Amino acid sequence: MNIGKSFSYAFDDKQWISKLGLGALVTVIPIVNFAWTGYMVAIIRNVMNNSPEPLPTWDDFGKKLTDGLLLTVATFVYSLPIIIVFCLPMSFMIVPAILSGNADMQGLAEAVAGLGTALFFCLLCVFVVYSLALSVVFPAILVIFAREGTLASCFKFREVFELISKNSTPFLTAWGVSIGASIGVSLIVSTAQFVLNFIPCLGQVAAFILAFGIIVYTTAIYGHLFGQFGNIAYGQNQAMTQG
Repeated sequence: MNIGKSFSYAFDDKQWISKLGLGALVTVIPIVNFAWTGYMVAIIRNVMNNSPEPLPTWDDFGKKLTDGLLLTVATFVYSLPIIIVFCLPMSFMIVPAILSGNADMQGLAEAVAGLGTALFFCLLCVFVVYSLALSVVFPAILVIFAREGTLASCFKFREVFELISKNSTPFLTAWGVSIGASIGVSLIVSTAQFVLNFIPCLGQVAAFILAFGIIVYTTAIYGHLFGQFGNIAYGQNQAMTQG
């Protein structure tokens, strides 16, 4: 994998300012911002297909919006267990509150409250494990979706695990670098924003613009990294060099 290319390729595009600038604008508009997720998918798709200019144009906006919406639906479905984890213990908290008004039910209320607390901590462990697992496998889901473009492709569990297990080195490389890049860039931006906030008015505006600009840039890095992974995993990549 060419790690360095993932950080520099965007600036090799002569239209990178207009492409990423429009992307930053899209991210702040409700509903329309789903298209930015679709744009990331387009980056993955372009890298997988060895496009000489991986940064997509915004010509096919409808396709990007549709891809973004489909991925949002898939993300919601994958988030349902997390929602259940948080909602289920709440029911054990509501029941004791109702029963506490009745002196005869005080013992039952305390028992239910205790059960709810124990359940909460058990489910919290499940939540942590599930969330970590999802954060690891979701890039593979993105790659499959970029290749097939259907909602059903987001739920090909067997293919997801085969894709990761058979290509563990490039996958873990892309995953690790993406996490490191996010942390590193966030630290740099946080420092810059802290300094800019001392400049009245203009500094705060600059900090706001910088925040959205960095979201766009890190997403572009993420897309390229996992585009390379997808390219390798599906046997299409022969040109990428080790970086």
